[in-house]
Amino acid sequence: MNIILMGLPGAGKGTQASEIIKKYPIPHISTGDMFRAAIKNGTALGNEAKSFMDKGELVPDEVTIGIVKERLAEEDAKKGFLLDGFPRTVEQAEALNDIMAESDRKIEAVVNIEVQEEELMNRLTGRRICEVCGTAYHLVFNPPKVEGICDLDGGKLYQREDDNPETVANRLSVNIKQTKPLLDFYKSEGVLKNIDGSRDIKDVTTDVESILTNL
Repeated sequence: MNIILMGLPGAGKGTQASEIIKKYPIPHISTGDMFRAAIKNGTALGNEAKSFMDKGELVPDEVTIGIVKERLAEEDAKKGFLLDGFPRTVEQAEALNDIMAESDRKIEAVVNIEVQEEELMNRLTGRRICEVCGTAYHLVFNPPKVEGICDLDGGKLYQREDDNPETVANRLSVNIKQTKPLLDFYKSEGVLKNIDGSRDIKDVTTDVESILTNL
């Protein structure tokens, strides 16, 4: 099966990705992993990507798409894959369709985990970190026994700068704007499968498995 996993930050995409690859013998391919592997292996495209990343610039589409094409041609991905973090634009999605067509394959499902923005704000802004040992807590899902204090060593808990409400709200806004055209594209392709990600993790996993079983 050739599937794409989508979801806004905090939607639980990483959790569901790990559950999918436990059950199905397909590789979990993320954009970051692809870039790191291409750079580590010293491929021509990897070196090109590195030249942009070293300058703090975005890697151009043609380089990103080339790296994706090489990765999907590797042996472990020939019988299926779980793509995470690509495509990010409609242009990349169209290029991915072209890549798939070259090997007589197609994207069979785009699993999109939906969670309301307010809920995502609660999830993403509730994280607290121990300044001594780095243990992570969550004010709602995994609170410390004593507010503001680490259970393990009594260290003070703090909120990371990128977890503050203003930063999180901006990140979600940017992601929503970027994601909508892509979701519309895959809806028009007839492969978009939306799942309510606000429920218990096990219920979300059950829905994901139901979709993949019926492909």
